[in-house]
Amino acid sequence: MTKVLIFDLDNTIYPVHSIGAALFAPLFSMLEDSGEIQEQMDAVKDAIQRKPFQVVAAEFGFSDALTQTGIKLLQNLSYNGPIAPFPDFQLVPALPQPKFLVTTGFTRLQESKIDGMQIRSLFQEIHIVDPMLEARTKKDVFSDILFRYAYQPDEVLVIGDDPDSEIKAAHALEIPTILYDALERYPYWNSSKRITHYEELPLAIS
Repeated sequence: MTKVLIFDLDNTIYPVHSIGAALFAPLFSMLEDSGEIQEQMDAVKDAIQRKPFQVVAAEFGFSDALTQTGIKLLQNLSYNGPIAPFPDFQLVPALPQPKFLVTTGFTRLQESKIDGMQIRSLFQEIHIVDPMLEARTKKDVFSDILFRYAYQPDEVLVIGDDPDSEIKAAHALEIPTILYDALERYPYWNSSKRITHYEELPLAIS
């Protein structure tokens, strides 16, 4: 029986592309001006809207100097406007289980997104895993929640969009997962349950 739901933030509660062009304009401009990744720029822009910057920098072979410049820029970045969640996310608050939010990113930026959506009151706890401030990972946060609340892994459900992040971390702890694939990037996903709309979530919760 599922007693608690743990949600990711980016591309799970709201679509990053809805604010990505405005939010990351300074970063994209800096990357273009660097001249390092001109032929890969479109792929880099897409990846930055799906994965932590440090992961993207490693995947695309950014120089150390470019990586550090990007990190410094993002540490001071915030989004000051309203942000619309996915339309179907309006179905989530009615679910009876306590809800936790666990997201990876730069603290100031993630805090501004949460405030822009006005969703703080929905969650019992909010955890921002900031790689620049701590060695803690999403797996560590999930494990800590299990320990502090004495949950068994099968009593928890992790919902997220990234197979290599929260889904992988949950699987390592034998926590059930649901891949929320509203953007339909993983049509052939079969490693756990997959939904494309939150109306499917109640039926997917065991």
